Amino acid sequence: MIEIGRVCTKIAGREAGNKCIIVDVIDKNYVVVSGPKVKRRRCNIKHLEFHPEVKKIDKDISDEQIKRLLS
Repeated sequence: MIEIGRVCTKIAGREAGNKCIIVDVIDKNYVVVSGPKVKRRRCNIKHLEFHPEVKKIDKDISDEQIKRLLS
């Protein structure tokens, strides 16, 4: 379920309700996410709702490219 490119929605914090993509997996509890209204940062997986959709991306994808994928 936790993989690079997985589309998620944040369910906690100030960015709650916004879509994002997992950009990197840190460990079993934390990932790095980025999205149109989500700043690229570390996030606890307990604060994410996972969608079945997976985008094919690289780890070094820019925030602008992520915004285009989710728009």
